[in-house]
Amino acid sequence: MESDTTVRRIKAFGSQSYAPQDNDGSRDRCGNNGYNGDPKRKPEVSLYLLREGVAAFLVSVFILVLWGLVHLSLQQLVIGKPSGEFNAVRARRHLEQITSVGPRPVGSHENEVLTVGYLLQQIENIRVETAAGPHQLTVDVQRPTGTFSIDFLGGFTSFYDRVTNIAVRLEPKGGTQHLMLANCHFDTVANSPGASDDAVSCAVMLEVLHSLANQSTPLHHGVVFLFNGAEENILQASHGFITQHPWAKQVRAFINLEAAGVGGKEVVFQTGPENPWLVQAYVHAAKHPFASVVGQEVFQSGIIPSDTDFRIYRDFGNIPGIDLAFIENGFIYHTKYDTADRILTDSIQRAGDNILAVLRYLLTSEKLADSSEYRHGNMVFFDLLGVVVVAYPARVGTILNYMVATATFLYLAKKGSLPGNGGGRYVRDLACCTGVAVLSWFVTLLSVLIVALLVTLLGRSMFWYDHFYASICLYGTAATGKMILIHTLAKNLYFGGVRLVELADLYFDVSLLLWCCSLVWLTQQGLCSAYVPMLMVAFPLATKLLLAKEFKHRGASMKYSVFYLLGLALPYVHFMFLLWVVFEIFTPIMGRSGTEIPPEVVLASLVTLATIFLSSFFLHFIYLVRSTKWILAGLGSVFMVMFLLMSCGVLFPYSGSPESPRPKRVFLQHTTRTFHNLQGQVESRDSGLWINSFDFTGIQHITPHVPEINDSFRTDCPEDRPFCGYPWYLPVKSLSKKNWYLPAPEVSPSSPVEFSLLSKEETSWGTIKMTFSAKGPSHMSLYLLPHKGASLSTWSFGDGTPQFDLSGEYFIFYSHGLDAPTWTFWFEIQPPRDPDPSGPEGMISVAISTHYFFGPDQRTAQLEEILPRFPTWAFPSAWVSTYDMYRY
Repeated sequence: MESDTTVRRIKAFGSQSYAPQDNDGSRDRCGNNGYNGDPKRKPEVSLYLLREGVAAFLVSVFILVLWGLVHLSLQQLVIGKPSGEFNAVRARRHLEQITSVGPRPVGSHENEVLTVGYLLQQIENIRVETAAGPHQLTVDVQRPTGTFSIDFLGGFTSFYDRVTNIAVRLEPKGGTQHLMLANCHFDTVANSPGASDDAVSCAVMLEVLHSLANQSTPLHHGVVFLFNGAEENILQASHGFITQHPWAKQVRAFINLEAAGVGGKEVVFQTGPENPWLVQAYVHAAKHPFASVVGQEVFQSGIIPSDTDFRIYRDFGNIPGIDLAFIENGFIYHTKYDTADRILTDSIQRAGDNILAVLRYLLTSEKLADSSEYRHGNMVFFDLLGVVVVAYPARVGTILNYMVATATFLYLAKKGSLPGNGGGRYVRDLACCTGVAVLSWFVTLLSVLIVALLVTLLGRSMFWYDHFYASICLYGTAATGKMILIHTLAKNLYFGGVRLVELADLYFDVSLLLWCCSLVWLTQQGLCSAYVPMLMVAFPLATKLLLAKEFKHRGASMKYSVFYLLGLALPYVHFMFLLWVVFEIFTPIMGRSGTEIPPEVVLASLVTLATIFLSSFFLHFIYLVRSTKWILAGLGSVFMVMFLLMSCGVLFPYSGSPESPRPKRVFLQHTTRTFHNLQGQVESRDSGLWINSFDFTGIQHITPHVPEINDSFRTDCPEDRPFCGYPWYLPVKSLSKKNWYLPAPEVSPSSPVEFSLLSKEETSWGTIKMTFSAKGPSHMSLYLLPHKGASLSTWSFGDGTPQFDLSGEYFIFYSHGLDAPTWTFWFEIQPPRDPDPSGPEGMISVAISTHYFFGPDQRTAQLEEILPRFPTWAFPSAWVSTYDMYRY
């Protein structure tokens, strides 16, 4: 006999008893409505419960069909037949010509001469061809010099000298006062041909220029096509244009074409700031829409280690714009595999159709001439499988969100006021079930993270890098199995005497309540992404109301189950598309996120969160099935098999397959380091191969192939040397703390750096002003480390105020194009009042590193000897560098 102190919180109506199976064997009928033992209450009808196999089949088919629809939509690059206005075949020829010269780092002959020459020739051909038409075409080659600070990669300052911009102005022959800007970049990182990033965008822009210039109807406004030659140098050329070019003052809005992957669909992932009319223009004009405000808010949160020229135009030009990027197959982004043959012609066609249509629409829009009237407000926008884009003002979204939330709370309040739910019984029951659901989330996440920790300890990190669905089979089955197990135990032990149909109904309400709470919170935060929980509340609620009578009288009948899933289809298919975007972006990022971020924790967390979100409205089914033992057995079997395969090393992270490469990124610098004391004398000097692995596995897979590279050559980080005394190209030392230094002969580049202190003087206000000159290759990095008690007060960079102090260090990124003069700069430092006797001599350590990314100085005999020994699945990017440190 049950005592009054039982832990069971929900009032039980009696014990369960089940009738034999129906003749069709598809479901069980609970003959007495799921309860007996109450002589005063008689069941009105018999309610169906789902059989375990039927429930598993329905949910599995539902998930697989929707996932298949997502992939089908992604493969459908072009909808309908091309109009012929944009010629993708001609654009592909441009792409192949641009990439044929190989990598195009800033300052190289390939970037500054060959590519510039090709672009100018094609632009001249278009000008001659369209000279008799209603438009005029003006070309200006700009080579700006400038400096700015940016809070990217922890923050640093940039200085550029004579980088290249090709600006092409297309306008009616009578001239115009208002301009659109279309931006691409033709430079690349070292050692990558950069087909997708960003040659294909420049090829598309050439063809869009050709099409608009040949248009017989005059445009209302003008457009500047900016082919910028220094984006990979952290957005330098765009800064030079928007802050210095005379045409920039007439630019009212822009479209930026970028890439974080190779091929596929280009997605709108940033718009604004504000100016909702730009989103409306894209929605109205784009022929193959692909857009998401969720991507915009995730990208702008800073959790993705990337940035685009959008930031420069927004922050330094104060103009609104649209940012588009290719995001598929980020595994080969910035590698030798980013070649023209990997970009489908249909991918070029859809990008060209979209850019041409949107530009044409904006160039005939009155809103471009005076956008101030339409400036304020944001837009909620998202596409449905690439077929149609839904967009509405954020203020409308707020009203809609609160309406859906109000309807949900009214629905729950009405259920709480029904007869039999008096005394707050329904509220207590709902709160109890909510507690069980939330507890199941935390226990599930913790359990899966323990599995991720085991994988890491076994040395099998990133086993999923070349086998994505292996992560689903390991972490997904663990998460799903844990969730089902917890709720099965709760159903049988905690809610043992409660009707299953009542429990199922309660857990539907729990899911509704939790999604509704997230809807209200996101809306209060002002996030446009709140439309996602809005969809996840509105459609299930409407479905439940429509099926209420069926569920009340028949329970989980086949009709109810099928229509219930159909009601979830639209929000779920969209949510699964968003999940695809998340995994498409973050899975490759784990291959270039440094040695400190444990990828198993990241991916296991993402898979678990995806499982929790997707399972929310399926909790309903857990309580409508009689048993889950076979489901749990199946999930457990898949988990164990995958765990064994992973632990045995069958699933190798990387692949050198030409069809689908998954390369491991390794940076090798053959460098010579020289350290000077306060008197200017050489204190120490060494040379070696400095090796960085940009993923968590370090060199564990490299050592068997190149035994010299092993942990006996791990570096340390002396705190008295700027940036640990190594030639960091970018300020990412906190992301990649594990690196190796293999002794090697000294390097002797033909154009060594010339660095000198020109003057040192004390100012009347008590600071020391020091002026320096530096002349060297096109890429150099300057590091400043004030000693304890000293501080920088002003300098010749940015706006004159030193900023972005990285743990006491300052990083200045320098690059130049052709024929650049000697780099001269200065800073003022406040000397320490009480010098630290235990610290380094002087008041500041200054270091400069050089990077030879191209030409005969790029490689040495030692690099040429070691590079072929790397396995085919590795992508070693190698160059020569130097590091010189001085004390003052």
